[in-house]
Amino acid sequence: MPTAILTGQPVPGSSIESDLRDLGFDVRTASGPADAEALLAAVPSEERVALVDARFVGHPHALRLGLTDPRFPLAAVPGAVTARAEGRLALTRALARETSAGGGAAHGAAPAGTKLSVGDAAGVASLADRVVTALDADGAAVHRPELGSLVAAVPTDPQARNEARQAVAAVDDEAVRLKSAVKARDGFFTTFFISPYSRYIARWCARRGLTPNQVTTASLLTALIAASCAATGTRAGFVAAGVLLIVSFVLDCTDGQLARYSLQYSTLGAWLDATFDRAKEYAYYAGLALGAARGGDDVWALALGAMVLQTCRHVVDFSFNEANHDATANTSPTAALSDKLDSVGWTVWVRRMIVLPIGERWAMIAVLTAATTPRITFYALLVGCALAATYTTAGRVLRSLTRTAQRTDRAARALADLADNGPLAELLARVLPAGRLPALLWAVLGAVLLPLTAWIEGPGWAVVLAAVVYALLSSEALEKPLKGALDWLVPPLFRAAEYGTVLILAAESDVNGALPAAFGLVAAVAYHHYDTVYRIRGDAGAPPAWLVRAVGGQEGRTLLVTVLAALLTAAQFKVALTALAVAVALVVLVESIRFWVAAHQGGAPAVHDEGEPA
Repeated sequence: MPTAILTGQPVPGSSIESDLRDLGFDVRTASGPADAEALLAAVPSEERVALVDARFVGHPHALRLGLTDPRFPLAAVPGAVTARAEGRLALTRALARETSAGGGAAHGAAPAGTKLSVGDAAGVASLADRVVTALDADGAAVHRPELGSLVAAVPTDPQARNEARQAVAAVDDEAVRLKSAVKARDGFFTTFFISPYSRYIARWCARRGLTPNQVTTASLLTALIAASCAATGTRAGFVAAGVLLIVSFVLDCTDGQLARYSLQYSTLGAWLDATFDRAKEYAYYAGLALGAARGGDDVWALALGAMVLQTCRHVVDFSFNEANHDATANTSPTAALSDKLDSVGWTVWVRRMIVLPIGERWAMIAVLTAATTPRITFYALLVGCALAATYTTAGRVLRSLTRTAQRTDRAARALADLADNGPLAELLARVLPAGRLPALLWAVLGAVLLPLTAWIEGPGWAVVLAAVVYALLSSEALEKPLKGALDWLVPPLFRAAEYGTVLILAAESDVNGALPAAFGLVAAVAYHHYDTVYRIRGDAGAPPAWLVRAVGGQEGRTLLVTVLAALLTAAQFKVALTALAVAVALVVLVESIRFWVAAHQGGAPAVHDEGEPA
């Protein structure tokens, strides 16, 4: 249980002790800095501890934001400071200095030359704020949450206390808490059709002790049931699937709102939320394709094409963000214009809808599933995602070309990890001389050559030769650090080349079951690529080198698929794709689950990844 050390004399009528207990704190009272230091030392080092001014007046949610957020080692609001295990040493040092300073006169708590006794109220009342000042002086990163209209104050006289209490009464704490549970930048559909009621579902879940991870799991199960309904191929099944997909999305919004409402953030939760979103959508694609097949319409190529396009869109997002991760200022005129447009009312919603975020996308899929056919649904999805991808990529290209800041080593390393080159490209890099062309040009050549050869020639040795050349080009693309203005396009180009080649070769094999097998293989590989992104976002680094080597790297897998297509009959190729999909899925899933569970159990810093705009 976390411990709150209350400093100073409690004020009659104050609710601070009960507020802290409601937040789960064990409350102890210190008579002065030395007593507070002793109480702090008695709290186990792995537990959260807080110093709170006994005269604090404010909203309970202000205290919650300042004292219970698991993402920050140190955090503070006026009159209160808290430390997780990682921040305990810094807090202990700051408090020790206050104790040795005789109550903090060195920090301006009392006029110079005034000697304060340990129990003197004037010396103790501002202890928490003085400790925060000391932490700042030490260079410690102290998180200060944005309180908005919430009140957090330490009144120094009865009049100020009365005014603070009136300010607290004038603002509805629960209304602010509910409003802040909703993401600030949601999509149009989510903002106006989901969030007005999903936030109340989140509160209902919080009051019954449900966790965001439980709601995330419920959303996944609902989506899988929706996919099963779509797989029946009946009109009733399609209608039920559309309705359940919307229900799944409501729960998907609810889990994030529950996390923000109750500040239940975790590394494992962020991973589950992001991973399950992809699993839900792609499982639904498979369900639609199965349902269409029951009705005599083979749309597996469309389903796989939709997954390839959507995954490449996400990789564009991830790569661009990582390339600009440590940009300290807006260095692009295009970005400045975009920010200006985002400040104008109606253009904000138009721009958010154009990119077809998950809310609009799932709503479109659900309505079209219920009202039309899987083929029409996939056609609309492919056209919509293609237009959205063109819009977003063009804007990011313009931003990158007009950006003045240079890429950092960290950004270049992240892009190289996202590229997913394997042992074959590493070997070629060691034996071949470095090329002089830009990395992007090598990637473009490979991404055009390989799928185009597969499209024209089909399975055969010509495409194997193209895959060998593609491996050479992949090696050359990563010969130098990816610091060029448009080098963030290298990872999505590799994704398009690998996934597109698998799709084309499976379609060209013209055997029943090859495309579903290819769908499974691309899904397994895409999971590996998404997992790489989530690790980098969580500051855990890329997956271990042995994992990348075990699954071949993107150029190795692509070459293997082309060789299998050339050597085997169509029926054997289908079996080989299935076996390869199972093998890749087992390796990456086992390692991914092991890593994220171990990170969670090992006390990795909590995160809250907002992920794709809802």
